[in-house]
Amino acid sequence: MRKILIVDDEERMRNLISLYLSPAGFDCVPVSSGSEALEFLLKKSCELVILDVMMPDLDGWETCRKIREISDVPIIMLTARTDKTDVVKGLSTGADDYITKPFDSGELLARIEAVFRRTNLKEDTTLTFNGLNWNPDSYSLSYGDKPIQVTPKEFSLIGLLLKYPNRVFTREQLLTIIWGLEAGTEDRTIDSHIRNIRDKLRNAGFPIDDHLITVWGIGYKWENE
Repeated sequence: MRKILIVDDEERMRNLISLYLSPAGFDCVPVSSGSEALEFLLKKSCELVILDVMMPDLDGWETCRKIREISDVPIIMLTARTDKTDVVKGLSTGADDYITKPFDSGELLARIEAVFRRTNLKEDTTLTFNGLNWNPDSYSLSYGDKPIQVTPKEFSLIGLLLKYPNRVFTREQLLTIIWGLEAGTEDRTIDSHIRNIRDKLRNAGFPIDDHLITVWGIGYKWENE
C-alpha cells in the first residue's frame, strides 16, 4: 500500500483528502504543519507528499525546499491561488506538480497517478521515442544512427518535454526550470530555442511537427499520441 503524507493546517482539508484517497488503496498520514512533515520524513518514508502552500510559521514553499534537502519524494503542492507565479514558484522549489482548490477526487487521483508515472520514468536515464534517443549520461541526442547536435539548453529542454509527455509547460515554467529565471531572460528566448530544436530534428528526418506542439497563448508540450 502506497503511503501518502498529507500536510495541511486545516483539519477539514486533511480529512477530505484522506476520504478521497483511502478508498483508492492509499495509506494516508495527515500532519498539520511543515515542521511535522519534516520530522516524519527524517524518521520514516512515504511515496508522495501532498503539501499545502498557505500554512502559518513554515509555509509550503519553504517546507518544499527543506524536504528537497533530505528527500527526493514526489511532492504535489496544494494551493487556493491560481496565480502563475505561485505555480512557477512551487515547481522551482522542487515540487513535481500542483493542484488548485477546490478539486474533486477524480482530479486528485489523476494528478497523483501522473506524478507516479513521471517519477518512474525518471529512473530510466535514457529516454527513447520512435527512434529518437536522449541520453544524459553521454549528453547525446540522436535519431536512429544519426547524431543531432544541440546546445546544452536545447538538450535540457527536449529532455524535460520527453520526460513529461502530454503535459503542457508554460513559458514561465520552462524559464524557471531550465534557466532558473536568469536576469534578462524573456519569453521569446523559449520560442527561439524551440524553433531551433524543431529545425534540427526536422533536418535529421524526425517528424517533430507531429510531437513538439505549440499550445497557443500558453507554452509547449510533447505529444505522444
